[in-house]
Amino acid sequence: MTFKELIIQRQSVRRYDARPVEAEIISLCLEAARLSPSASNSQPWRFIVVDQDPLRTEVAKATFTDIQLINKFTVQAPVMVVIVIEKARWFTRLAMQVKKKEWPLIDIGIAAEHFCLQAAELGLGTCMIGWFDEKKLQKLLHIPAGKQVGLVITLGYPQEGYPLRKKIRKPVEEVVTFNRY
Repeated sequence: MTFKELIIQRQSVRRYDARPVEAEIISLCLEAARLSPSASNSQPWRFIVVDQDPLRTEVAKATFTDIQLINKFTVQAPVMVVIVIEKARWFTRLAMQVKKKEWPLIDIGIAAEHFCLQAAELGLGTCMIGWFDEKKLQKLLHIPAGKQVGLVITLGYPQEGYPLRKKIRKPVEEVVTFNRY
């Protein structure tokens, strides 16, 4: 598969097979994330893999409420990966204050997409979740005080027949300019 084909293949999957994901497959996805670049090579992340019930179901339930049900599909995913933001290197933290940029957020986004692209290449589906009850996740996963949960990723085999959706994106002319805004 070419890189462009992989980008087209990778999509947010919201219906999963009950089939468990093999440990070797999870490891390959984690290795892809681990190898991703980060500001000053800080690698400001920790990946918590949750693949055992009842904990997995409780983590999934932390991504939706009785009012906000859009993430209710997460209970189907056999694996939940919670990305915790770790402290960046001192130099990066200093630069963040000067430039008023949160590079660890960018870094975990890159790592998450590396994870998701690797999963897609291996025939798995993922969905990045930004809506979650952080306090509940911290309690469930024994995340130390002061640590922030950045993202949650579902991982699993897409339900049989899950459609590859056409990517609807703005035309290149609307998002790209050269040499000025």
